[in-house]
Amino acid sequence: MRSRQSAARVQAAAAPFIEPALAIIPTGWFLMGSSTGQDCERPVHRVWVDSFLLAATQVTNAEYEAFVNSTASDNPPFWQDKNFNHPQQPVAGVSWFEADRYCQWLAEQTDKPYRLPTEGEWERAARSGVEQNEFPWGNDAPQSLPDYAKRWATGPEQVARYDPNAFGLYNMCDNVHEWCSDWYDPNYYAISPQRNPPGPEQGKRKASRGGSWRHHVRVSRCAARSSIPPEFQYADYGFRVACGIW
Repeated sequence: MRSRQSAARVQAAAAPFIEPALAIIPTGWFLMGSSTGQDCERPVHRVWVDSFLLAATQVTNAEYEAFVNSTASDNPPFWQDKNFNHPQQPVAGVSWFEADRYCQWLAEQTDKPYRLPTEGEWERAARSGVEQNEFPWGNDAPQSLPDYAKRWATGPEQVARYDPNAFGLYNMCDNVHEWCSDWYDPNYYAISPQRNPPGPEQGKRKASRGGSWRHHVRVSRCAARSSIPPEFQYADYGFRVACGIW
């Protein structure tokens, strides 16, 4: 019987790349941030985001393995662990630099402008057109989700096992933290431009969004921000690709 890791290799070997299913995030204004969250989530400010495409799921091991095979890149550090190497689990333990290289590689393979999403784009997508709800589904606590007590026991779960948000996006605030393109500045919201904020021009940490399988409360709020240095490879860090509309 093939191992789950071998199954991922077989799937990846069938094609030079696996293009993700994409959801259209419509153009529009939304209120970014939270008046009741961390200091870095304030002030709440109105932001315009141009329409873009966002992958329906986090990048999976199967998708990432196609990149590894094509580019002779290093395997993620947790692929020898059965809790992390199912083909349909999100790839975990990739640095920001590796996530960015994956986006560049996918853009080259498809001739489409794949990239990491900005924080503004990510939060717009997570909120799915509803202003200031705490979570993608509303304001009920994460513990109200189906099977909450049984999920994420030893690592991230396979993507898209439960319902998507209103934009058709799965696991937007859970499973693994997702790298964003922005440098992180806790005070950025005070000076952020209104339209398509790109984040600070420089910094020491990269922004990330979404919850983590290993946190006590495993689902984040839509407005919650996090960050780590871009070279770090944490077991609860993955990513989701965005794409400009060509």
